[in-house]
Amino acid sequence: MTELVTFGETMALFAARRTGPLRFARDFDLGLGGAESNVAIGVSRLGHAATWVGRVGADEFGDLIRFTLAGEGVDVRAIPDPGAPTGLMIKGRRTADLIDVRYYRRDSAGSRLRAGDLDPALIRSARILHVSAITPALSASARDAVRHAMAVARDAGVPISLDVNYRRALWSPEEAGAWLREVIGEVDVLFATEAEGRLIADVEGADELAGELAGRGPKHVLIKFGAEGAMELSGGAVLRAEPYQVTEVDSVGAGDAFAAGWLADWLAGAKPADRLATACAAGAFAVTSQGDWESLPRRSDLDLLRKPADGVNR
Repeated sequence: MTELVTFGETMALFAARRTGPLRFARDFDLGLGGAESNVAIGVSRLGHAATWVGRVGADEFGDLIRFTLAGEGVDVRAIPDPGAPTGLMIKGRRTADLIDVRYYRRDSAGSRLRAGDLDPALIRSARILHVSAITPALSASARDAVRHAMAVARDAGVPISLDVNYRRALWSPEEAGAWLREVIGEVDVLFATEAEGRLIADVEGADELAGELAGRGPKHVLIKFGAEGAMELSGGAVLRAEPYQVTEVDSVGAGDAFAAGWLADWLAGAKPADRLATACAAGAFAVTSQGDWESLPRRSDLDLLRKPADGVNR
């Protein structure tokens, strides 16, 4: 039996090894990236059963995605699509401090996800359904799939987690905001940055914003401040967590890691302060190396952030 079910598009990821304009890059590392699969990997590494569903091309990149996720302990429900390729994500470092991400996902296999690809029995058996607002921006059929999954979960009493994950390359703030306001009443757990939260409610102040979002339905509202930590509003109580001090190498995937850490501790029945601390720790780990998910922690890793003064673990 799975504990977390999620679905969406996972892409092959080419990361340039050289800093500067992509046109001068000659060497790339090949991997994969996708918000929902990142969360599935993070939850699996923290000791919980996670299932990922998605379409992939009937190609080498689709095989890469299936084999990699399975190797991370994720229950992979990949649907090979012979009529469309696996999407691509190209990541470069324009300067030492600026990461440039390009997507090639129009008409990709992942964008052709549809409601019929999702097994209602699988959703009903889960302890939580996790969705991202990236998926409804991919296509009309993908948007229908999200609403279908949420309806199945709601009818079965399965809690729903939503990460806003706004991507301006996919849709406008107005389009995203309209969809988010339409579905927020069905959501139990909401993850957002301050800017993403204001797509739903144009409210100043993090506490006021969290309160406004919670008033629209979610029982748990998580506001991420990046390097400044995070806050949670649950049951009318506000919790804050200070960030872990780490050297940032690649910030892509930090929000997914945060969600995975929180959800894993929620599944474990952890206390609110503990789950928020785990979420921040997972987010900190995620930025410490190249790649969207490779540095996600296992339980045994979490204490490593309390490193010895000389930085050497003997």
